[in-house]
Amino acid sequence: MSAVVAQTLHVFGLRSHVANNIFYFDEQIIIFPSGNHCVKYNVDQKWQKFIPGSEKSQGMLALSISPNRRYLAISETVQEKPAITIYELSSIPCRKRKVLNNFDFQVQKFISMAFSPDSKYLLAQTSPPESNLVYWLWEKQKVMAIVRIDTQNNPVYQVSFSPQDNTQVCVTGNGMFKLLRFAEGTLKQTNFQRGEPQNYLAHTWVADDKIVVGTDTGKLFLFESGDQRWETSIMVKEPTDGSKSLDVIQESESLIEFPPVSSPLPSYEQMVAASSHSQMSMPQVFAIAAYSKGFACSAGPGRVLLFEKMEEKDFYRESREIRIPVDPQSNDPSQSDKQDVLCLCFSPSEETLVASTSKNQLYSITMSLTEISKGEPAHFEYLMYPLHSAPITGLATCIRKPFIATCSLDRSIRLWNYETNTLELFKEYQEEAYSISLHPSGHFIVVGFADKLRLMNLLIDDIRSFKEYSVRGCGECSFSNGGHLFAAVNGNVIHVYTTTSLENISSLKGHTGKIRSIVWNADDSKLISGGTDGAVYEWNLSTGKRETECVLKSCSYNCVTVSPDAKIIFAVGSDHTLKEIADSLMLLTFDDQFLLTAAEDGCLFTWKVFDKDGRGIKREREVGFAEEVLVTKTDMEEKAQVMLELKTRVEELKMENEYQLRLKDMNYSEKIKELTDKFIQEMESLKTKNQVLRTEKEKQDVYHHEHIEDLLDKQSRELQEMECCNNQKLLLEYEKYQELQLKSQRMQEEYEKQLRDNDETKSQALEELTEFYEAKLQEKTTLLEEAQEDVRQQLREFEETKKQIEEDEDREIQDIKTKYEKKLRDEKESNLRLKGETGIMRKKFSSLQKEIEERTNDIETLKGEQMKLQGVIKSLEKDIQGLKREIQERDETIQDKEKRIYDLKKKNQELGKFKFVLDYKIKELKKQIEPRENEIRVMKEQIQEMEAELENFHKQNTQLELNITELWQKLRATDQEMRRERQKERDLEALVKRFKTDLHNCVAYIQEPRLLKEKVRGLFEKYVQRADMVEIAGLNTDLQQEYARQREHLERNLATLKKKVVKEGELHRTDYVRIMQAVQRA
Repeated sequence: MSAVVAQTLHVFGLRSHVANNIFYFDEQIIIFPSGNHCVKYNVDQKWQKFIPGSEKSQGMLALSISPNRRYLAISETVQEKPAITIYELSSIPCRKRKVLNNFDFQVQKFISMAFSPDSKYLLAQTSPPESNLVYWLWEKQKVMAIVRIDTQNNPVYQVSFSPQDNTQVCVTGNGMFKLLRFAEGTLKQTNFQRGEPQNYLAHTWVADDKIVVGTDTGKLFLFESGDQRWETSIMVKEPTDGSKSLDVIQESESLIEFPPVSSPLPSYEQMVAASSHSQMSMPQVFAIAAYSKGFACSAGPGRVLLFEKMEEKDFYRESREIRIPVDPQSNDPSQSDKQDVLCLCFSPSEETLVASTSKNQLYSITMSLTEISKGEPAHFEYLMYPLHSAPITGLATCIRKPFIATCSLDRSIRLWNYETNTLELFKEYQEEAYSISLHPSGHFIVVGFADKLRLMNLLIDDIRSFKEYSVRGCGECSFSNGGHLFAAVNGNVIHVYTTTSLENISSLKGHTGKIRSIVWNADDSKLISGGTDGAVYEWNLSTGKRETECVLKSCSYNCVTVSPDAKIIFAVGSDHTLKEIADSLMLLTFDDQFLLTAAEDGCLFTWKVFDKDGRGIKREREVGFAEEVLVTKTDMEEKAQVMLELKTRVEELKMENEYQLRLKDMNYSEKIKELTDKFIQEMESLKTKNQVLRTEKEKQDVYHHEHIEDLLDKQSRELQEMECCNNQKLLLEYEKYQELQLKSQRMQEEYEKQLRDNDETKSQALEELTEFYEAKLQEKTTLLEEAQEDVRQQLREFEETKKQIEEDEDREIQDIKTKYEKKLRDEKESNLRLKGETGIMRKKFSSLQKEIEERTNDIETLKGEQMKLQGVIKSLEKDIQGLKREIQERDETIQDKEKRIYDLKKKNQELGKFKFVLDYKIKELKKQIEPRENEIRVMKEQIQEMEAELENFHKQNTQLELNITELWQKLRATDQEMRRERQKERDLEALVKRFKTDLHNCVAYIQEPRLLKEKVRGLFEKYVQRADMVEIAGLNTDLQQEYARQREHLERNLATLKKKVVKEGELHRTDYVRIMQAVQRA
């Protein structure tokens, strides 16, 4: 057999936990990681091209694209060693430009990278515990500078260059926000971190020296040159289901164990864990992207907010909200609100925003849509189609259709088309699916769920289950090559079912460990299985017994297959005898043209298979793919009914629109006539007015010209006179000004002396007043303390008495107490206010005396209220004494009632004796009633039998009515058929008439052979091509005869049925009369 190679054709999936995992190459092409490849996807033309990762790579950790869109940097772990590969995107195909894998410093992983604005330098951040920031001249593989960012093993999330400066760098992480500048071969920190340290998850440059930073508590900060200029908090909004949309997603435990995903450090889960000390209800800002108007940021699960810069200020305001839409195919619609947006990217023209989420989904939205939806949040759309968000557990293909079926731990089943590279069907369920198999026809699937094994129909727009088997946790299932059987594994037992009767025809037992793989031979007569017990068995399905076996207990088999001639069995196991495919699924299509691979990262790859010369594999036989799909009868009937309703509605709307259009045309034509007449009249009147106004204008121009000349002469004379007067006035005013200036200097000196004297006197007066009022305040405080002591004493007495008073009285006393304390508090506050007001006693001396008098009055009123409270307490004590008297009176009434109860007990004993006598009499009466009751019972049985007969008669009547309705429906159908036949007959008669007239016209040219020939040929072309109409006319006579015969037969049946109904009605009436007479006699 010649060697073959597989070339990547298409991928369905995304590795979301790669840092900076989506960006634009140009306006139509985006780049994102999937599996061990980077994918260039054209959004318009839907094609994919691939940038393969390094050989023996253990997974990508971070991506970065240069600002000029020429280079792509990929951080990987190759054979447990870190490496950075730089690809040249402009070449086709993309080629490796540089590989950075020899380092003079300790490094485990590169978790974040960034290109400089001129694309010459590369910035890379290593993971803890080193946490080194490396500044490279990557073309020469030269390290320009290296600095340790953190010494406490805190995670670093993002590094970036200033968009205009190669030397300025920003680093954010848990508890760190650092700005560094490259100078003299070192990176030096230029900012000083103030305030409490935050967990900074993401940042972006919005200007040369301005950075917007987001935290895990939903806060956004704007830093300018390292100093905080603006801060805002993102508000938490409730989703439609009422529960908070920012709950942390707890993935369900799986029955299948998968190794951890090789993700960058820190991953999304680690970012969430690092922020666990904060409130879980706070939205976490995992991604920020800048654009010309402002920036976009993630705002908790399922939300993205757009902020726009305010025109006057250097601040930003929230302008739009974008949400991830609810998935109608999901069994939990709120799942869409439970995925965090990890990366955001704007297209070069800023027309489109693309987002990747923690559920491995890609979304996009055109920015023009966000401007349309004012007030309401806009919604993302899927960039391609919904992708798997958890490891793929099952992979299957079929013969008759280009379908790939996959199941995953995200509880979904998806059907892909590897020819059109689209998602055909998708549905989510309540349980996880572990295995899947497609029927060769492509119309059915069998899926092993956690609770049951389900056989399902693949409909045109749905996946519906029609048979369930109680096989829990089915890890492997497979249809036979012919499709008439399918096998399902339950632990160490293989169950074989038939697809015709859907019954279990055999159960194959023999494995002692878990079965990992099953395969059918070409003619479906044998089944080969391999398991973790190291056994490979070949089963004969006709006998249900093992034919051959191979047991190697030191090996745990993962997969088995069989050669086309069924003579050689291949097995892959843990002994590394053959190459092991760990935790991945591989499958060839039936025609050997495509290789399908799926793995635990949720990505599905399709590979085109070529031979060593680059030619496609030759097919043994060309088998076209089927185009049939399954549709249920109810769906078809519903759609047909909807189509009929829509057609009738369209016809009605057409008629209505035509009528409305006619009415509008008539109205508009009348209006146009009226308007034209009106405008003509107005135009004539305006013309006359225009002429009159022109003549008046000429007259006014002459008059105004003369008047202006007079005014100019007058103005020149007045100006000369005014200048002379003003000059004299100015001289006088200047002399007055000098005199006043001298006076003001003298006055100023005098006022300064007076101010100094006043200041001295006022300071002395202030000191005296402060001493006086401080003494008064001390007196007041002593009085207040005495009042407080009295209140405390009264409260103690009150607490002793309130235990015996009901709850309502207790509440009233508490209200009084709080009111009194509030007034005391007001007094304290007023006293403190008085102390403060002594500093401004220059203007408020008189007002303070009045306030002091008011305070003394208030104290006197408080004393009066205290006296009132004492009176209230005395009244309450009187109420307590009254309540004690009531208790004594109630005790006396209780004694009286006890005496009465004793008397009633005596009466009860006497009534018991009387009851005994009555019981004896009742027994005697029952003996007399028993024969009557037996007679009543017999009569009731007869009535029940009669009721049963009545029900039978009713059923017969209803059946006859149904028959009659069916016959009426048949009659209506035959009537419709007859009308159609009559219409056809009329059409044929019209055709014959037309032919006769055309033939008669031809006869007119009988003397001219050439014209006659042309006319006859025209008749032939016109009528002979409709020979089928003539045949139908011949058939119509037979149909009419058959229709008449059927109609006569149905009419005879209807007449006989009517007679039967009349007879049965009479019998029913006589029976009913007989039953009623029997009931009356009874």
